This record gives sequence, C-alpha cells and structure tokens, in this order.
Amino acid sequence: MSLVHDTARAFMSYPWVDVPRAGTGPLSGLTFAVKDLFDVAGYPTSGGQPFLLAQSGIKTRHAPTVERLLLAGATFVGKTITDELAFSMSGQNAHFGSPVNGAARDRISGGSSSGSAAAVSNGLCDFALGTDTGGSVRAPANHCGLIGLRPTHGRVSLTATLDMAPSLDTCGWFTRDINTFLRVAEVLLGGDQHPLPDRVRLLRSPQLDEVALPEALQALSGAVQRVEAVAGPAAWLAPDLFDIESMFWSVRHIQGHETWGINRALITRFAPPLGTDVAQRIEWSSQVTDAQMEQARALRAQLKAKWTEVMGQDGVLVFPTMPDIAPLSTSSDAEMDTYRNRAIRLLCLGGLTGCPQLSLPLASRQGAPLGLSLMGPPGSDLSLVRLAQRVMAA
Repeated sequence: MSLVHDTARAFMSYPWVDVPRAGTGPLSGLTFAVKDLFDVAGYPTSGGQPFLLAQSGIKTRHAPTVERLLLAGATFVGKTITDELAFSMSGQNAHFGSPVNGAARDRISGGSSSGSAAAVSNGLCDFALGTDTGGSVRAPANHCGLIGLRPTHGRVSLTATLDMAPSLDTCGWFTRDINTFLRVAEVLLGGDQHPLPDRVRLLRSPQLDEVALPEALQALSGAVQRVEAVAGPAAWLAPDLFDIESMFWSVRHIQGHETWGINRALITRFAPPLGTDVAQRIEWSSQVTDAQMEQARALRAQLKAKWTEVMGQDGVLVFPTMPDIAPLSTSSDAEMDTYRNRAIRLLCLGGLTGCPQLSLPLASRQGAPLGLSLMGPPGSDLSLVRLAQRVMAA
C-alpha cells in the first residue's frame, strides 16, 4: 500500500517499497505521487490495465523524470491510478476504481491522470506527476481545483513511461498552490529557450470561448479580468481563425491511430477485458485509416505554422480550460460522451500545436472549481508559470 492513508482511492494498492531520495535539494520537504504510467524502481507499471500489470514485472530503474524529482529531494509516497490505457477523460477505471475529487466529491475527478489529481486535491501529497495527451492533466486540474501544466511537447522526458500516442504525449504535474508549482517547474523544466518578455500580448479567441457553456464563460469573466489586470487588455483574434471541427477530428484521428498502434499487439493476442467506454474507443481507433492519419498530420502542420505566426514570441492566449465544471459522477454514458466531445474542441489546440498550456483554478460555479488557461509559445513554459504566479498573487 501507499505510504499515505488513502482516503481518496487515489493510489494503486502495491506493497510498499521505500524509494531513496537526496537528503537535501530544491524540493526537500515536498511529497509527490506518480501516475502509474511512469516506471518507479521496486514497483510494476500497470497503465490502468490488469493484463499490462501482469506483463510488467518489477521495474529496476526509475523513469528519468521521477529520478530528477528524487535527486531534488522530493519524497515519493506512491503510484496513482490512471484511467485504463490512459484512454479516458472520466477518471473512472473499470478495474481499479474511481479516485475521489477532493474539490467536489459528487463529481468526477477527470482523467486520465485521475489518481494524481485526486491525491493532490485531497491533500495526500504536495504534487503529483501526470501525463497529458488529449487533456489528461488539464481536465483533472479544471475539475479538482488544481494548477496543472501540459508543457511544450517533448520538454519533459517520458522515457520509461508507457506510451499512448507519442506525437501528442506530454508529462505534466499538479499542485494546489502556485509557489509549489514553480518549485517543481524549475526542477523539471530548467530555463526557457524562448522566455516570454516582461510585457506580453494577451489574446482571446471568440471561437474557443464559444465552446464553453455560457454559464461557465460568465463564471470565468472575473478570472479573465484578473489576468488582464496583470498582463494588460486582451486583443481578440479573428472569429474565423480556427477550423475547430477539422481540429477536433484531426486530434482524434492522430490519437486513435497511434493508440491503436501501441496497443494492437496486446489486444489482438490476449483480448483483455476492457471497460466499456475504453473498449468502444479502442474499436473506433482500430478503424482510423492511413489516409485519415495523413490528412490529420497535414492539418496539424498547417495549424502549427499559422499559430506560430499569430503567437510570435510574446503572445499569451487566455481561454477556458474545459467547457464547464466536472460532470456529476452519476452522469449517464451519453452525457459523459457529449461532455467529452465538447471538451476535445477546447483541448485540441494545445495538442496539435505542441504549445504549453497552464490551467489555473481561478473560478467556480455551483460550488465546483473551474479553470482558466494560459497558453504561450513553444518553449515559454517556465515564464508562463511565473506569469501565473503574478496573476494568482494579484
């Protein structure tokens, strides 16, 4: 079992193995958990799937990102539940359970970094590693009232971590407060190759704002004003800048095609039992054609070029992290699917452009948290966190 008393059903119930750390360092005094996609010496890696767990064996080395945190003095407290194959946004795993949202206990935690978000939001550790492919850090951060980053693609190592869709996968993390987040950021990110200037150009997109529910957008209005008080008034982007429907299908096709490629051997050889929603997505993914994949890659390249021109080196986009607060845990499968498809339309920009996106818990509605995102140019991650620190201190 984990070192902590797991009141949130956040952790995998592995036998405890002590993980040594440095006696001193920039993260001394902080505790952390690790999503069960990352290798930790002395533990298996399940990917949220019993057949993968059976094949895993006990790992003998840490993933480099875990090693870096330990060398910085942070204390490991356990491995957290992930949605099955990391292929869900609900935070509900048919095999290992549903971690509890510490900010709204009647609502989903969000996935697939569900256990990590639950552990932090319930105060069971100071920070936790997650991964974000299609929204698996940003969605739980929104739902659980946490700070969460999807970094510039490739910036934080995913070596010795189970893949989902490699051209979209990133390593992120959660904290409850911005100062702790910055401490972790300085360890994992290092210095920015392309830092933001002191004076940024704040941007808003009417197309992205319109994806959010009107009630959510209204609840976020004060948070936007808070960002503008620090960074200056936002300029509106053109109302036809994005083709959101094409972006939606492109990210789904890329994610599906790559996820099927990663998991095909497991599924065709062993036919492992899968949760109903995951099984449906795997079946859909297996039908994505090479032609659809090529078309998606072409759109991604065009979008990256256009977005690089729009952002320059000083642009920061402010927009809703998710369409609304977390759905109730009792929501039907149809309601969850509708919410997920709407959410992907907001989340796909970060995945397709590879830009860093930081979700901040700056608003609430109906007693549940609601996140506002800042997105900067590629390589501006650390200065984006420092901008967020100024916003949250304002």
